[in-house]
Amino acid sequence: MERGLLELHLHAESFLFVERELFTSKTLVKLTLSAGYDFEAERVFLPALKSLYLLTDSGIDYDNHCRLLDGCPALEELFIRDADHDCPPCCGSVVKSASIKRLVVLVNLPNKRDSHDYAYFEAPSLVYLDYSSYVYETYQIVGLDSLVEARLSLKIWDYYDYNYDYEYDDESGDGYYSSDDEGRSYCYSYVDDERKEPIFGDVTNLLAGVTNITTLHLSPDSLEAFYFCCKSMPVFNKLLNLFIESNKDKGWQGMPLLLKSCPILHTLVFKGLVHRVTNKCGDACACIPKKEKRENEKKKRKIVEKQLSCLWTCQVKVLEISKYDGSFQELKQMGHLLGKLGCLESVKVGVHADNNTEFLQANLLALPRLSSKCNNIQFS
Repeated sequence: MERGLLELHLHAESFLFVERELFTSKTLVKLTLSAGYDFEAERVFLPALKSLYLLTDSGIDYDNHCRLLDGCPALEELFIRDADHDCPPCCGSVVKSASIKRLVVLVNLPNKRDSHDYAYFEAPSLVYLDYSSYVYETYQIVGLDSLVEARLSLKIWDYYDYNYDYEYDDESGDGYYSSDDEGRSYCYSYVDDERKEPIFGDVTNLLAGVTNITTLHLSPDSLEAFYFCCKSMPVFNKLLNLFIESNKDKGWQGMPLLLKSCPILHTLVFKGLVHRVTNKCGDACACIPKKEKRENEKKKRKIVEKQLSCLWTCQVKVLEISKYDGSFQELKQMGHLLGKLGCLESVKVGVHADNNTEFLQANLLALPRLSSKCNNIQFS
């Protein structure tokens, strides 16, 4: 450390405890702690450090984590992997730094739900955030006003033998959601009206803290987390580019409210269109009926409500689709998007090379388009 090192990577295949009274270097620019390291130091001072990678499997306790970040006044890049260990989350739960501009956090501790009670992020210089985690019970977000781009992968917790994600969808259709006086969401069964365990986690404050972004990337899990774990969707007044990854096992329940909350959205990009069909995709999806029946009494509730389109008011000018295979569901969804996005000017579709490209192109080109400015579809 005292010989002018610029880069240091500490890696241990088995657990190794590192304890130092002083952890200092005037020259170190990049530091990585990976695998089995646990770190403890009474004082940290790394004035030249620009990049810090905390990739430990065992975790670093809260006090040492804070001392480490406080001792890096010039830090610009912080990468945290808080996963594959039996300790409660730490490094990925609290990040406070005045200097970091790029933050990547992965928290993957599926057996530690009770430890995901609180997450805190304070980074006034941050411009890029990549955050992947099971949802926390609550978030506190401070000073992310400089944030420009965010990539979110928010996962709902698994609930023993009960699946919250699809208790009320086109395939099961035997449950409905309600909430108590404190706003916590519950699911009931039409069969026995038994209230299940409340859905754990609330991403409301997290989303409210990143509303200044212009670009947002979402995983398939995130749309479900938005629907089940967000009390109030904030308005993304600056969002121009929205990237959504789809998965056949994940629904689009959060899509309608999200699109309505992006008043100046310019570019909408889908990585795949195939998703799980649910009664909550709204008119963002072509796969559900336009009328929806729900029982409104304890045993018999029946409300017929017409779904209003979240696409008609969408200002999207550029629509991009990748991983397009031309299935019936995909073609139907493309027709739905082209027939309701009235401001479209450009459409780009990425077709898998092993498909009958000419046939797929002909089907897409034959679809009617609401926008008079959308004169062509580009293929790649």
